[in-house]
Amino acid sequence: MRPSPGPAGPPPVTADPAAARGEHWWPVATAIATAALLHVALPTAYRPTPVWVVPTVMFTLLAVLITGDPGRIDRQRAWLRVVTEALIAFVTVSNLYAGVRLVVDILTNNKLFADNATGLLATGGVTWVTNVIAFALWYWDLDRGGAAARAHTPSAKAAFVFPEMQHSAHTPADWVPHFADYLSLAFWTATAFSPTDVSAIRRWAKLLMMAEATASLIVATLVIARAINILQ
Repeated sequence: MRPSPGPAGPPPVTADPAAARGEHWWPVATAIATAALLHVALPTAYRPTPVWVVPTVMFTLLAVLITGDPGRIDRQRAWLRVVTEALIAFVTVSNLYAGVRLVVDILTNNKLFADNATGLLATGGVTWVTNVIAFALWYWDLDRGGAAARAHTPSAKAAFVFPEMQHSAHTPADWVPHFADYLSLAFWTATAFSPTDVSAIRRWAKLLMMAEATASLIVATLVIARAINILQ
């Protein structure tokens, strides 16, 4: 007689492809932490007091996001998108406040940087770098519905065409951009004031890149011109 089969074992566990494709948190967390620390480095007149308010809000919202979506970024929840966009908006608004104050001080010949070219360049550099981070976060969050949505639906309609998408022989079929790709896009938009190797194919993406290039051009031009004037 053939022996009776034993009890069936548990069904095999299959890995979630979305979880495997999801991004790690550390690049985004590093960018947000950098923006928070750079804000502390601004002159007192360019940030709200006490000094810990803005960094505390940024780190708190970041902690909420990581707690709500631990490990790789792959959970599609409406409240996570709301918190993500609230955090990015907070980074943007806090830097916009500093940038506007800087431009006003330059145009009105404020005494804060009347004879301090080094301080002016440092403040302008902090504002410029934070601006790059803020726009990188917006690109990262808005393209294809955000990082979690990209992990679940890599083929979703994109707002940006990256070189990897045009050279499929050198990239996996399910390749999707990660935060570093959007940071590179934001950096070159702020540096070259125009698209470089990434093309925007949605109208909102084109307008967002125009806004970043304009902000970068205004800050860079005024800061450098004022610093040269001080040195002379």
